[in-house]
Amino acid sequence: MARPIILVTNDDGIMAPGIRNLIKFMMPLGEVVVVAPDKPQSGTGHAVTTRNPLRLERILKDSPPIEFSCSGTPVDCVKIAVNKILQKKPDLIVSGINHGSNSSINVIYSGTMSAAIEGAMENIPSIGFSLLDYSFDADFLSARKHIIAIVENVLKHRLPNGTCLNVNIPAVSENDLKGIKICRQAHANWEENFDHRKDPSGKDYYWLAGKFKLHENNNETDEWALNKNYISVVPVQFDFTAHKVIPELKSWNFNV
Repeated sequence: MARPIILVTNDDGIMAPGIRNLIKFMMPLGEVVVVAPDKPQSGTGHAVTTRNPLRLERILKDSPPIEFSCSGTPVDCVKIAVNKILQKKPDLIVSGINHGSNSSINVIYSGTMSAAIEGAMENIPSIGFSLLDYSFDADFLSARKHIIAIVENVLKHRLPNGTCLNVNIPAVSENDLKGIKICRQAHANWEENFDHRKDPSGKDYYWLAGKFKLHENNNETDEWALNKNYISVVPVQFDFTAHKVIPELKSWNFNV
């Protein structure tokens, strides 16, 4: 049987340690093709490039896997990989490994997860991986076996159409990892604070800061699992419809 085609992307940039490790993890599992941003694209969410051309550059030409850097966003990378490089849907998309958490509400802002969600929109089994460590020399090897196990299961069972997985990994040693928890997204938000500063010319500018505010401590959530040293796995869908609210809205009087 032909080996599965695995598309690898991220939002930290093609040379980030996280994606370099993820590529190594995927190589024994399939035919790997890499299309990732040529520079960091963290926090871009589901942005696409519409007013500028996209540029691709083949890198590391003398050794597998096939790798391209892309001037666009993570979602751009998925779109151009499927439509122009592969010219077909891969068997799997993996995004990451992100430097930092994409648990709870962070999934909304995440370029890493938006690449996986774009795959889900195309009915391609997709997974976003994140490690709760922002440092350049973070230990990505500690979760290697668990990452491979998750990928092998998705390749075997696939995922329901329109669904992808948001996988977050606590920054602990391999011995301290307790395993994998299937979870739901925790209820949380960011309380923003804009730090007001002045540049050398005396002009105002603002630096976004904030505090993560968790509103629950339920043992079914990703935040609880991560705090207990479990890898959290949350199934994510792109249908934002608040289905439970539809009956209430239907009872309103919209006659004018």
